Amino acid sequence: MRVLIACEESQTVCKAFRALGHEAYSCDIIECSGGHPEWHLQQDVLPLLKMKWDLIIAHPPCTYLSQAGNRWLYAGHQLNQERYAKGLAGKAFFMQFYNCQCEHIAIENPIPAKVYQMPEPTQFIQPFQFGHPYSKATLLWLKGLPKLQPTNIVTDYMPFVSSGTYSKNHDPRYKGAPRIGGGGKSRSKTFDGIAKAMAEQWSVYLKEHGIP
Repeated sequence: MRVLIACEESQTVCKAFRALGHEAYSCDIIECSGGHPEWHLQQDVLPLLKMKWDLIIAHPPCTYLSQAGNRWLYAGHQLNQERYAKGLAGKAFFMQFYNCQCEHIAIENPIPAKVYQMPEPTQFIQPFQFGHPYSKATLLWLKGLPKLQPTNIVTDYMPFVSSGTYSKNHDPRYKGAPRIGGGGKSRSKTFDGIAKAMAEQWSVYLKEHGIP
């Protein structure tokens, strides 16, 4: 199965599919940090959407689309026109994936600001549904794919906040836990448990529908 992981420099999802024997490629305009440059296409992703892919998974930039940015979008109780224009550009990029001619598509993004009137998402997921003790609301827009099923629900979890740190009031037992935040790249990286679920569940589904 040929899989394109768009806007992914970490290669987390790419490696999950490669582990199952699929021909998966990450793509970003920057170098990859996942350790496998031979699986990374460092270029503008849009021309690649015209090629034949069995599955496309996209993580388009959400800096100006995310609901978390509302405090800057409406700074001074007025719509920041410059930021709004950048958000509209982000939506236009998102829609390139949403409307591309591939039968099986998944787009991942956080909750968007209502002002951009994004398409209705298919699914809402959390890291704690896939073995990670954190909450970080994530939306999936799916085409020709089933919803992800939780694989390992963690009931004791703490919030993962946009600053890349965790709540100062979290349980002391987590003080020695590895921190995922710290920088933009780290904060946007797909959780391993979610990447594994995508690879395993969607591989089975597509195989059942005639795609090896």
